[in-house]
Amino acid sequence: MLEIEQKFARADFAAIQRRLADWGATAAAEHVEADHYFNAPDRDFARTDEAFRLRRVGAANFLTYKGPKQAAAVKIRTELEVPLPDGDAAAAQFTQLLLHLGYRPVAVVTKRRQMYPLARGGFQLTICLDEVESLGHFAEVEILAPEERTDAARQVLQEVAAELGLSDVERRSYLGMILQGKS
Repeated sequence: MLEIEQKFARADFAAIQRRLADWGATAAAEHVEADHYFNAPDRDFARTDEAFRLRRVGAANFLTYKGPKQAAAVKIRTELEVPLPDGDAAAAQFTQLLLHLGYRPVAVVTKRRQMYPLARGGFQLTICLDEVESLGHFAEVEILAPEERTDAARQVLQEVAAELGLSDVERRSYLGMILQGKS
C-alpha cells in the first residue's frame, strides 16, 4: 500500500471541524503522539528521503518505515507500520535494540492529534488535525491505496482538501521542519 497525503499549514480547525460535521464525520478521541526518529548506521535517511520512527501513542508502540517520496503534487510513498508490545518497558527495550544496532536518535516530534475517518470516492480517508509542539496547527489529508489506484486517490484527496478550504500546502515533514529550526 502507498500512503498518499498532503499537509496544510495554518489550518483553521474550527472551520474544518464544522465542514466535517456537515459531512457526518465523527472524530476519534484526541490523543498525543510522540514520534522518535532514528537514522540508520549504513545511510542517511535525510539524503535517501526515508524515515524510520518509533511512535508512542499512550501505552501503544508502533515501528514505522516510510520510503522515498515519489515526484508528485501530493506526497506518495511506501509506508510500513508494525505494532510492537505496549508499554514504556517495550519502547525502552526496542530503543536499546536500535542503539545496539547502530541506529542514532535524530529528534522527537510531539503532536496532539484529532483524526476523522471519512469515506469518499471509493476510498477511506483520514483527516488529521495536528497541533505540533513548537510548529503550530496543521491539517493532513491521507489515503492508503494500492499502487494501481494512485491517480484516483490523488484526485479524491485534492478534491476533499479543496472542499475543506485547505490551500496552504506544506511539503516538508514535521521532522524536517523541526530539524530546519534547529540549524
